[in-house]
Amino acid sequence: MVEATATINVSSGLHARPANLFIKTASKYKSDIKVSKDGKEVDGKRLLAIMTLGVQQGESITIKAEGEDESEAVRALEDLIERDFE
Repeated sequence: MVEATATINVSSGLHARPANLFIKTASKYKSDIKVSKDGKEVDGKRLLAIMTLGVQQGESITIKAEGEDESEAVRALEDLIERDFE
């Protein structure tokens, strides 16, 4: 299992467009991907699940991946967040 923490810097937080880009990126990988915030963990490949976390600008999330391409998946998601979903 690979795990990383990332801070969301976009003004809208992890809602609608950024969340959609997150799941599109996560879905490219075979690994099981989980996202957590404040002790609540959800499936990182489900839009509504991600949105229920209510991640606001400046808040951090933890990304966990487990599977054959776990390192690549976490790295790609971290990169997406670091680029502010551009």
